[in-house]
Amino acid sequence: MRNPLSDKIVDIKPSGIRKFFDIVSEMDDAISLGVGEPDFDTPWHIRDEGIYSLEKGRTFYTSNAGLKELKIEICNYLERRFHLTYNYANEVLVTVGGSEAIDIALRTMVNPGDEVLIPQPSYVSYEPCAVLADAVPVIINLKAENEFRLTAQELRDAITDKTKVLVLPFPNNPTGAIMEKKDLEEIAEVILEKDLFVISDEIYSELTYKADHVSIASIPGMQERTILINGFSKSYAMTGWRLGYACGPKIIIEQMLKIHQFAIMCAPTTSQYAAVEALRNGDDDVVEMREAYNQRRRYLMYAFKEMGLPCFEPYGAFYVFPCIREFGMTSDEFATRFLQEEKVAVVPGTAFGDCGEGFIRISYAYSLENLKVAIGRLADFVARLKKEQAR
Repeated sequence: MRNPLSDKIVDIKPSGIRKFFDIVSEMDDAISLGVGEPDFDTPWHIRDEGIYSLEKGRTFYTSNAGLKELKIEICNYLERRFHLTYNYANEVLVTVGGSEAIDIALRTMVNPGDEVLIPQPSYVSYEPCAVLADAVPVIINLKAENEFRLTAQELRDAITDKTKVLVLPFPNNPTGAIMEKKDLEEIAEVILEKDLFVISDEIYSELTYKADHVSIASIPGMQERTILINGFSKSYAMTGWRLGYACGPKIIIEQMLKIHQFAIMCAPTTSQYAAVEALRNGDDDVVEMREAYNQRRRYLMYAFKEMGLPCFEPYGAFYVFPCIREFGMTSDEFATRFLQEEKVAVVPGTAFGDCGEGFIRISYAYSLENLKVAIGRLADFVARLKKEQAR
């Protein structure tokens, strides 16, 4: 029988995050710090609006690009929070999570052979989505000594005459790194000089702990060459509602809409009505969750210092990325042994790119109580490894 599979899809590796999640789900008394999902319930007033939409029989398709009310609220939100102005009618597209927006933005913007610059460590979807779009992913290895920021020189060094798009993944998963305004201004100069486009994944924009998030689209000259991607999963604890959005130039959004029409039709109607409520009345919920995450972040940094585990201080998202190189194990070996011996799941840094070797990702989107138990086990594990090394 003829091979039914595409060579391209067979060559793509499955997500390295799921491996440890699947193992821990079969273990008794195990704790997972591996999945980037808020431990908060979706705030009740948002859930209530979703329920009300069902009670009112709002169960039909919306327009392909999304509910008018939601697109207007997205524009109001971006202007209120990040000083960005978009036309709801043709510069906003509501998607099934930010993940769909990443996929269709790449498929819309690149031709076969175009190069897409992807800073790593970063979210697992960028590279395979570039491959599926027949682009050539070019990896920029971010460095711990730069706090995993993308520098203008690193960007310039990676550009060739085939480069078309830069993926900008900040605040960053898995490192928690952020880009401040001065960092963005420096790379914007290179982008404008080299006539590049940007896909800016800002899904963690509300979760910053040092300074308010700045979008690269707010830098002069950048809005017309940036697709801004955001959503409701992280800020509003709405992962299962599967709702995101993309904002950008009309010429790009209109073509993204074509793919969305044929592949999806429209985002879930119930989720869209709930999201309207989130944007109108959810600011206090975001503040409350951000404060809780920041408390957990500070606890982890203190705990790492106490156990002597090096970790740069992250100021975004809800992840820490401690270095485990001193133990002479690969990230996968460390994570596997930690899971087997202490029943705690973390994610090897290599799940987010080869330059993540020597690091592990720990999510603090879990209760402080669970974190204290898990970090106590990590402290015991680290102490045991150090004793082994001393022998």
